[in-house]
Amino acid sequence: MSAAPKIRLRGVQKSFGAKRVLQGIDLDVPSGESVVVIGGSGSGKSVTIKCILGLIRADAGRIEVDGEDVTHARGTRRDALLRRFGMLFQGSALFDSLSVWQNVAFGLIQGRGMGRDEARDIAIRKLAAVGLGPDVGELSPAELSGGMQKRVALARAIAADPEIIFFDEPTTGLDPIMADVINELIKTCVHDLGATALSITHDMASVRKIADRVAMIYDGRIIWTGAASEIDATGNPYVDQFVNGRAEGPIQMQIRNI
Repeated sequence: MSAAPKIRLRGVQKSFGAKRVLQGIDLDVPSGESVVVIGGSGSGKSVTIKCILGLIRADAGRIEVDGEDVTHARGTRRDALLRRFGMLFQGSALFDSLSVWQNVAFGLIQGRGMGRDEARDIAIRKLAAVGLGPDVGELSPAELSGGMQKRVALARAIAADPEIIFFDEPTTGLDPIMADVINELIKTCVHDLGATALSITHDMASVRKIADRVAMIYDGRIIWTGAASEIDATGNPYVDQFVNGRAEGPIQMQIRNI
């Protein structure tokens, strides 16, 4: 009997007023694998992750982590769940008022009550894991380039050695070379931790670099899922159009005439 997925979504729905964003998401994220969800802007990728994290409450459906229903986890139960997660936010989302090492150690100090000296030592080690020296730890985020900020955000995401790491558009705003550096770091860090990873992106270079499995979301549903090696031969016209970046196809972009 095969092991249960680390994360399982069944029939997850979410609407905002009259707009139905998720219309029944079914998704499995196997333990120890890296799953990347692709799809266009506004397709529901970010809302899916926010529902798993509990930042948004799903209207219907079931969300499981290690077979446990966490769809409506609240209070101390949700806090315990979040301590198992790491998150790299789109745009890095560093705190301008804190130094780099304090950003990396934020969850250790504020979320786990760790002493500052111990948390700083861990932060410096995690910065080293993403190729940044201890001197960078004393800088402010404003003194860093976009690529360095993304590395710091990755160090923060892995600071507590999480079981599950979420990556929200990890290469947005980076040039192709730095994006590849970040993708390599993500792949290495996830492997070294033995973590399960769930990423969302529209960057196919990221998909090809970090994914074991790929799922495509369209119109609020997962319309295809499979091994990353199969992405160029799915036989699905929606996936084919997206992967190859073609304007013509079943996915029609809304263009407003001015």
